[in-house]
Amino acid sequence: MKILACACALATAPLLPAPANAQAATDLTAFAGNNDVKAQIRAMLAEMKPDQGFMWRPLVRDGAQIAAIEVWKKPGRPAVHPADAEYAIVLEGAGTLVSGGTLAEPQTRRADLVEGVRIVGGTTRSLAPGDVILVPAGVPHWFGITGDRLVLLGIKLPRAQ
Repeated sequence: MKILACACALATAPLLPAPANAQAATDLTAFAGNNDVKAQIRAMLAEMKPDQGFMWRPLVRDGAQIAAIEVWKKPGRPAVHPADAEYAIVLEGAGTLVSGGTLAEPQTRRADLVEGVRIVGGTTRSLAPGDVILVPAGVPHWFGITGDRLVLLGIKLPRAQ
């Protein structure tokens, strides 16, 4: 597995297990098993129209926080998310990530999305299953597709205030 970018912190407090009888009542973890992930990918591929280049669907969520399956069959536009980092794991397929540099001809589509026509001066990386991506908030990025698709598990992470 290649780790393309990483930001992490270690907790200083020790983790203590919850009492066995209390754990089920207090565990609010959202969970999707491997079979759930594969079934969602199959369903999304079956639903996509022949000319459709992208589909996004939540897999698990905790309120506003969502881990979603992204199926890319065609490249999108280069983008910047001003207030959110983008974390992704490549699940299937192959592609290219261009990140960093400067977004050419930026246009604000929404408060959380600026798109451009290309990235000038970015770094290009090949993507394959198991790769981990962390694009910081405010950094231009673009996904290219190699083959018939690129499938990601994607999560937006709000910038710390």
